[in-house]
Amino acid sequence: MSKFIRSDIPSPCYVCDEAKLESNLQIMAEVQERSGVDIILALKGFSMWSTFPLVKNYLKGATASAVWEAKLAKYEMGGEVHCYSPAYKQKDMDELLGLVNHLSFNSLHQWQTFKTQVLATGVSPGLRVNPENQEADTALYDPCAPGSRLGILASQLVNADLSGIEGFHVHNLCECDSFATERTLQAIDDKFGRYLPSLKWLNIGGGHLMTKTGYDIEHLIASLTAFKKKYPYLRIIMEPGSAVAWQAGPLVAEVVDIVENDGKILILDISATAHMPDVLEMPYRPTITGAGSANEKAFSYKLGGNSCLAGDIIDSYSFDHEIQRGEKLVFEDMLHYTMVKTTFFNGVEHPAIGILRKDQSFDLIKSFSYEEFKARLS
Repeated sequence: MSKFIRSDIPSPCYVCDEAKLESNLQIMAEVQERSGVDIILALKGFSMWSTFPLVKNYLKGATASAVWEAKLAKYEMGGEVHCYSPAYKQKDMDELLGLVNHLSFNSLHQWQTFKTQVLATGVSPGLRVNPENQEADTALYDPCAPGSRLGILASQLVNADLSGIEGFHVHNLCECDSFATERTLQAIDDKFGRYLPSLKWLNIGGGHLMTKTGYDIEHLIASLTAFKKKYPYLRIIMEPGSAVAWQAGPLVAEVVDIVENDGKILILDISATAHMPDVLEMPYRPTITGAGSANEKAFSYKLGGNSCLAGDIIDSYSFDHEIQRGEKLVFEDMLHYTMVKTTFFNGVEHPAIGILRKDQSFDLIKSFSYEEFKARLS
């Protein structure tokens, strides 16, 4: 029986496993201490701000992709606030400059547009550059794919006026290993090494899945240390999202009904499209505690969501026992890049949010109401 199936944990509910979250943070703190880099939290991957009192004990701050995330970082997390967006409007800039410490631009035009304003504030400006080093397995998450809109190419920096720029921001990884990081550092050196002596910092983005079982932490530290030895004046910043909350909590769901059409179909109180959209977008198959692939175990079922979207199907699974209405299922590893993407589509019940504390007590942090659904549609 999963420790997340208990009477005080409602369904549906995202549950943060506090002990596992802290274990991940301790690994990241070790990387910081031994390599001399600084690690900040990427809010686009994990922004459960009720956990920030714990997170800020280990990480230097947070990075945002827009004004609202920057506000969350500043007012709920504290520490340094970094920001990168593919494009800023004037109203964005007017707010961000009072919120952030570092601000990265996606194009030379955007930098020149806001240069005077930024330099007058003391915020450290940077450019997002594209190392043209593809490492992501899924095209949807590959910032270095041909024709990418993300980052300035090395060829576009030739003869460019970089006066005032203090850092480069590179992001090209997605749940990658340490060898992808090593190749990325080499690509940065090859493509942009001539500019590094004039910079103060280098942000190598996220996608460093250092908390995954089997990740070669020693190789990561060696790669970072070697790069820092070559460029000792550069502050190196990393901003993982997935690594912070990796395997740190599930989505608990309930079987509401069972229908039959070319096999048995479980109707759950969660929705793939509304509550875990990457299942349809990537696509990928979530792990369910105790379940196997279709026909691997004695009883097989297709799992469907509770929205009216015909394709709101998660996948087919098998179990050792016959599933009953009212039974709870535990979808593992659902805190990173899942909670942040949920919607109120179709008006289906939004999962609650809770924390399973280290002493195994459960705190229900947030449940959602009709009023919140209504407010989204004003």
